[in-house]
Amino acid sequence: MKLLRHGPAGAERPALLDADGKIRDLSGIVADIAGDTLSDEGLARLRAIDPASLPEVTPARIGACVARPGKFICVGLNYADHAKETGKAPPEEPILFMKATSAVVGPNDDIEIPRGSTKADWEVELGVVIGTRAKYVSEDKALEHVAGYCVVNDVSERAFQSERGGQWTKGKSHDTFGPIGPWLVTRDEVADPQNLALWLDVDGVRRQTGSTATMIFGVAHLVSYISQFMTLEPGDIIATGTPPGVGMGIRPEPVFLKPGQVITLGIDGLGSQHQATIEARD
Repeated sequence: MKLLRHGPAGAERPALLDADGKIRDLSGIVADIAGDTLSDEGLARLRAIDPASLPEVTPARIGACVARPGKFICVGLNYADHAKETGKAPPEEPILFMKATSAVVGPNDDIEIPRGSTKADWEVELGVVIGTRAKYVSEDKALEHVAGYCVVNDVSERAFQSERGGQWTKGKSHDTFGPIGPWLVTRDEVADPQNLALWLDVDGVRRQTGSTATMIFGVAHLVSYISQFMTLEPGDIIATGTPPGVGMGIRPEPVFLKPGQVITLGIDGLGSQHQATIEARD
């Protein structure tokens, strides 16, 4: 099942994508794609509905596929070849940092280049959406707490991230730096989250090509690991790291984003995103 949210920013309505690619409105069934809707029981109730019985809609905008995530947790350097291109050794334990939830936007919304930015960068990532509360869960039970998966662009400003002192969060959290979606694809439709191809283009030039098969720490390990340090709640998002090909790793000279560019990215079976870069708004 593919779940989504449609409508103006701040007033999105829940929906699902049917087998024919039609968007069916769910606002008469559930309040939003959040909370108990993401539990196994909530998803089972939606799965039992005949999509043809729901109103078809043609939205002008697709919003973030999860409403009001409580936490946006990111994993750094989780692909050995990406760690290498950044000049860092692969980590012995997952590197965790937070992205502000105010960065979350729809998959095709504009991306702002922050004022003073010199090193804005892209990162296609597999997103994991938590469906049921997870605290101290074992790795063999971890995926039972996952509602599904989505595409994430972990947009970053490298100078803010690494040259301004402190933690990485300030380089990860500008408004619009967290496009998610278009769909939340429920875990029953993803046979193996460690066998998904990822890609990203900038202005039609392929920059990233990778596979979740090369992640250092897999999804089950990450969910279990993170749950040892904080309770994961329904709607929380984990961005699991990016394959090589980010702008800071391009040689002989790094390449960074500026206003007026177009980014397209996707993951097999999870859909694709399309963003234009613009100057930061007030």
